[in-house]
Amino acid sequence: MAESDAAAPAKAKPAALRKGALVKVNRAAYSSSLEAGASDPTAPDYIFEGPGELLVVKGDYGQVRWNRPVPDVWLRMDQLEACS
Repeated sequence: MAESDAAAPAKAKPAALRKGALVKVNRAAYSSSLEAGASDPTAPDYIFEGPGELLVVKGDYGQVRWNRPVPDVWLRMDQLEACS
């Protein structure tokens, strides 16, 4: 019983992103992804700085709209993080 008390608590799972959340792209997760390989060699800085609004969540993907005159994009949810 002492072992279970001494064990480190499990890491808390980050809150799930929902429709309407302000997000930015995690540079490390995006840089080695299929989406990065299919896009321009250098991604625009505004996607990493945020905020973008999460419009729709379908399965593992989310549609993000940036506050700029650019098209909405679909990215994997594990590449997005809450913008603080």
